Amino acid sequence: MQIFRSLHYRNFRLHVIGQAISLMGTWMQRIAISWLVYELTGSVFWLGFVQFISLLPSLVLSPFIGSFVDKHKKYKLVLLTQIGLMIQAGMLTLLVYLKLETVLWLSVLGLIQGVINSFDVLGRQSLMMYLVGDRKDLPNAIALNSTIFNAARMLGPAIGGILLSTYGELVCFALNFISFVPVIITLLMMKVDETKVQLSKGSNWEGLVEGFRYLKRSPHISSLIIIMTFSSLIVIPYTSLLPAIAKEMFHGDERIFSWFESAAGLGAMIGAFNMARLKSGTNLRYQVMGAAALMGLALLFLAHSTMLQMALVYVMLVSFAMMMQNSSINTYIQTHAIPIYRARAISYYVMAFQGIFPIGTLMIGSLASYCGLRTTLYLMGGLGIVIALLYYTYLRMHIHKRLFKL
Repeated sequence: MQIFRSLHYRNFRLHVIGQAISLMGTWMQRIAISWLVYELTGSVFWLGFVQFISLLPSLVLSPFIGSFVDKHKKYKLVLLTQIGLMIQAGMLTLLVYLKLETVLWLSVLGLIQGVINSFDVLGRQSLMMYLVGDRKDLPNAIALNSTIFNAARMLGPAIGGILLSTYGELVCFALNFISFVPVIITLLMMKVDETKVQLSKGSNWEGLVEGFRYLKRSPHISSLIIIMTFSSLIVIPYTSLLPAIAKEMFHGDERIFSWFESAAGLGAMIGAFNMARLKSGTNLRYQVMGAAALMGLALLFLAHSTMLQMALVYVMLVSFAMMMQNSSINTYIQTHAIPIYRARAISYYVMAFQGIFPIGTLMIGSLASYCGLRTTLYLMGGLGIVIALLYYTYLRMHIHKRLFKL
C-alpha cells in the first residue's frame, strides 16, 4: 500500500519498531508525572511549571544544538541520547521506589531529560533522511513516524491510566525504563550510511548565525516557524490543562484524565494518517492555515462543553488539527531546506514548538489559576482563530506580490 511505502526500507522499519515500544513507555511516564505533580500540589501552576522546566532546554539550546548536529554524524548521536534517556528513566524509577519524590526532584530530573531530549529530537529528525533511500518517500516517513508517535500517545495513556489507578506511579516509570531496551537494540541493528553526508564547518556560534541568516533569506520557511511560535505560546499549551479539565470541569479521576489523553492521541493519530495519504504537490502552507483555524474553533467548543463525551470529541479535534499543522510545517521544512542547513532549520522549528511551549504552559497555567479554566480556554480558542486569519492575510499578500513581480 502506498500509505506504508516508506516501511519498505529496513532501517526505517527498525526505527518504527523501536520507537513504537519506547514511546508507549514514554507516554505512560508522562501521564504518571502529570498526575503525580497535580496530586502532590493540587496546583495548575505547578503542573505547568514542571512541564516548563522539562522543555526549557529546547528553547535555550535548540539553535546551538542544530549547528552541533549539522557538524556530526546523526546515528551515533541518537544512540547516545537513547542510552542517556534510559539512565534518566532509571533514576526517576529509583526516586519513586525510595519514596523521595518531590516537585523539586521531579523538576531536576525533568531538566536532565529536557537537555538530553533536545539533542535526541534534532538528531532523530535529521537522521530520518538517511533511513529512507528515496527523498520522495521522506514526507511519507515523517507522517508514519508521527502516526507511531500518536498511536503510542493514544494507547500509552489508556494503559497508563489503568496501571496508575491500580498499581501507582512506580510501575509506569519502571515500564518506561525497560522500554528503552528494544529501541537501543533496533538502533544497533541498523546499517546507516552517512559517509557522503556533507557536514558544516566552523564553530557552533558561527553555525547558529549562518542558520539565522538562511532563515532570513527563506521567508517561506521562517513564516511557518513564526506560526509555530505563536501556536506553541497560546494554543498548544491546552494539553497541560488536561489533568485540571478532567478533575475540575468533569469531576474525574486518573482514568478520566487518561481518556482525555487517549482522545488527544486518537485525534493526532488520525491526523498523522491523513498526512501519510497526502499526494506530492499538496499546498502545505494552506493546510497549516486551515489546521490553525480548526484548533481555535475546537478549543472554543471545549470551553463551552458540559458533557464529557462531547469534550472528548473536541479534544480529539484539537489534536487532529494540531498534528496536521505541526506535521505540515515539519514536512515542509525537511523537504524545502538546503541539506547543509537542514538541522539548523529544524532546530528553529523545535525551538518554536518544544521551546516556546513551556513558556506557554507557564503562562496559561498562571492565567487558568487567576481567571478559571473555561475563561482561559475561550481566550486560547479565540486567539487561535486570530493566528489563522493573520497567516491567511500573509499568504494572500505574498501571492499578490509574486503576481505583481510577474
